[in-house]
Amino acid sequence: MASKGSMAHRTPAIVGRRSLLGALIVGLPLLALLSVLGDLAQAEEPAVTIPPPVQDQAAPAGGGAQTIVLAGGCFWGVQGVFEYTKGVTSAVSGYAGGTKETAHYEMVGTERTGHAESVQVTYDPKQISLGRILQIYFSVAHNPTELNYQGPDHGPSYRSAIFFASDEQKKIAEAYIAQLDAAHVFNKPIVTKLEPLKGFYPAEDYHQDFLVLHPSYPYIVYNDAPKIDNLKRLFADQYRDQPVTVMASNRPSQ
Repeated sequence: MASKGSMAHRTPAIVGRRSLLGALIVGLPLLALLSVLGDLAQAEEPAVTIPPPVQDQAAPAGGGAQTIVLAGGCFWGVQGVFEYTKGVTSAVSGYAGGTKETAHYEMVGTERTGHAESVQVTYDPKQISLGRILQIYFSVAHNPTELNYQGPDHGPSYRSAIFFASDEQKKIAEAYIAQLDAAHVFNKPIVTKLEPLKGFYPAEDYHQDFLVLHPSYPYIVYNDAPKIDNLKRLFADQYRDQPVTVMASNRPSQ
């Protein structure tokens, strides 16, 4: 089972590791409290300053949006990072790596569907390149050296993975991983998997824009808000104050 537990649809009662900080509010026995604090001490992942990729994707002559699907732990934080990234036109939380029939939160949490919590990032290649997207992904969005977990969340559904839709995407990602490993910018080898994209399935509505809509939620405060701060600090030229959200894109035009 994924360690975060289950989520009741559209309710704030999220159990498991995502609610550890919330548990402090209601009070815990001393030993349980110490255990919770021990978990939280390992939760936040520091950002790593890394060089840009030597090999990148040239902007297409005719323009047009490009899409890449990225997995790196809980999709709340990954989506949030790219919603605040200039040049990204859409960032949607969802599932990739399994079938449409099993692309549901509770089923993915069984760790038997093959899915990873993922984010479909659509971007304007005239404003930001695929290489820059990957630099942000490896640097601030998640820790690419953690195998089948990110911080407090454990299981294959939290794996680090790039779901490529073309040979070019695969080649650029492979070259960048090799470049970063050769430069030893991380203290351990990168374990990010490169998987062909067979389908992306948007997550339930209550997962979309979670970081933007619930900035004071304990899990967000501790695990994901620092990622936004790191994006602003390390990639000031790509940071924007107003995030692009699924909620806004789904709003009927006037």
